[in-house]
Amino acid sequence: METTECKIIHTGQKSAEENMRFDAELLENAKDFLHPVLHFYEWESPSATYGYFADPAALLFLDQIGPLDLARRPTGGGVIFHIWDFAFSILVPASSALYSMNTLHNYALINAVVLSSIESFLGKSSSCYLTPQDGVSLTKDCKHFCMAKPTQYDVMLKNKKVAGAAQRKTKKGFLHQGSICLQIPNRSYLTQIIRSREVIEAMYAHAFPLLGEGAISKSQIETTKIHLQTLLTCDLNRVCLRYSQVNC
Repeated sequence: METTECKIIHTGQKSAEENMRFDAELLENAKDFLHPVLHFYEWESPSATYGYFADPAALLFLDQIGPLDLARRPTGGGVIFHIWDFAFSILVPASSALYSMNTLHNYALINAVVLSSIESFLGKSSSCYLTPQDGVSLTKDCKHFCMAKPTQYDVMLKNKKVAGAAQRKTKKGFLHQGSICLQIPNRSYLTQIIRSREVIEAMYAHAFPLLGEGAISKSQIETTKIHLQTLLTCDLNRVCLRYSQVNC
């Protein structure tokens, strides 16, 4: 019997550019996969990525970012700092029953998987939901930063954004690049590199850290990431199985 499980790829620690290039190649070669691909990766150094059409020089003080490894994503969306998050990507080939020509449907489908994993991590008493519509930007710059403004079908908890994503869809499939907020960003660091102070305030107002606002040890962060990898794998496989049964 043919498996319906997704393919899991761990590429380990890479530069931001290498991680983004790998995801871009996944989408380019989507026809080579029969089932969704779940890609887990880490960062060699503190990193940030920005949407394909974004202009980082208009948003960040590039001469102040220091060792921050900055790279362009193959997807859209705003700037996301991968210092305080858990990042992953999901490729859904056009041959998969999960693939839809409706972009919003794709967002809702994959973020529902992420929501399920977050609820499992926090316990059933949590009340996560997918936001039904875009949030209101405090300023025009907020829309260029992932955690500064909720967008439709982001994963919300206590009216704050705990997970977001960016997608790119082609005839070959769609690539979903996701981010789960683990910690509150360092305000002094953000003040040094983000041009708009309103964006910083919006990030603090709208972001929900999965691990709380206190001090978090490195080992706790690593344990959390491993746990989330397991949960995402199980939840995505469950959805793959359900869709394969519906479409058989």
